[in-house]
Amino acid sequence: MDPGRDREFADFVDGRFTALQRFGYLLTGEWHLAEDLVQTSLTKVWFHRASLRSGNALESYTRTVMVNTSTQWWRRKWKGETPTEHLPEPTQSSAQSEYGVVDDRDLLLRALATLPRRTRATLVLRYFEDLPEAEIAQIMGCSLGTVKSNVSRGLAKLREHHLVAAVSAPAQKEG
Repeated sequence: MDPGRDREFADFVDGRFTALQRFGYLLTGEWHLAEDLVQTSLTKVWFHRASLRSGNALESYTRTVMVNTSTQWWRRKWKGETPTEHLPEPTQSSAQSEYGVVDDRDLLLRALATLPRRTRATLVLRYFEDLPEAEIAQIMGCSLGTVKSNVSRGLAKLREHHLVAAVSAPAQKEG
């Protein structure tokens, strides 16, 4: 093919792999699965690189492929999860420990993982990747209104989620 496009793609992978892996982690919730997602998505993008005109198109297309691939994997795969009657509740001492911030982040990521795939992807793109709503709409292949409603519904569900409520309750008592 075109050696210039090949070099551009290699530079893109070198420069953006870590950010794409972080994005993949936020979509999947697992680092190893995120690596697989990035590699699978980059393989798919490789075959379409000639039709992408700019670096921004390459980035946007890669994120779109990652969201779609993640959704396909989720639909096909049995997670091996076993439902339980009672969920473990965080203890008061764990929230006050020096590791409380990490615990809170873990609780938020676990709550995020309970959201529907497209809602989760929208929130990740908006708040973790800090993308504007118009670009999210383009990546997700939906309207701007759909992005806004997904963000609104997703945030509402997170606020109602018992894991997030456990984190925010001590903060509300202090303030």
